[in-house]
Amino acid sequence: MSTAVVHCVRHGQVENPDGVIYGRLDGFALTELGQQMAARLGEHFANTNISYLVTSPLLRATQTMAPIAARHPQIEVVEDPRVIEVTNVFQGKSLGKHHWRLLLPPNLWQIRNPIKPSWGEPYRSTVTRMRDAIKDAARHCPDAEAVIVSHELPIWLARLAVEHRPFVHDPRKREARLASVTSFHYINGKLVNLTYSEPAADLYE
Repeated sequence: MSTAVVHCVRHGQVENPDGVIYGRLDGFALTELGQQMAARLGEHFANTNISYLVTSPLLRATQTMAPIAARHPQIEVVEDPRVIEVTNVFQGKSLGKHHWRLLLPPNLWQIRNPIKPSWGEPYRSTVTRMRDAIKDAARHCPDAEAVIVSHELPIWLARLAVEHRPFVHDPRKREARLASVTSFHYINGKLVNLTYSEPAADLYE
């Protein structure tokens, strides 16, 4: 019997004082708190049987991966564009406190269809690329564990797919907090369980 666990980690807190929708924009670094979150993740995975490390190519993800990789220096980190953030037509814009600018007529048109969704990458596209990346990671770590550092929505959609839940959801109810760990458990290549943890829960402000 072969077992594998793939941990999908959301990056730590990002320096973004203007509240920009950063989407796939690179160059958004972790805050000091975000670095503490990343360090906590490094501690969390320090004594686990990690054999494969994957990260989104965006800076906030690679910075989160760094303390994890430092605990497993024998493993080369793979940058995989399949686990990158979703596309978003509001990328680079600030929508104001509580995103009130979404109520402006041009923006209302962009959010007209929550099922597709009309403002960005189709949910099914995100799920497909995340599912493939997670399955590949599981194949790379037979009888071991893998870590993928990704982003909130891709991780959450991957979980919704596994749990056969609708993709249309209230973003405020996602269980994928900063530096959280959503773990996919496999036996003989078959997904058998999903667990969730927050190693940096005490650091949340």
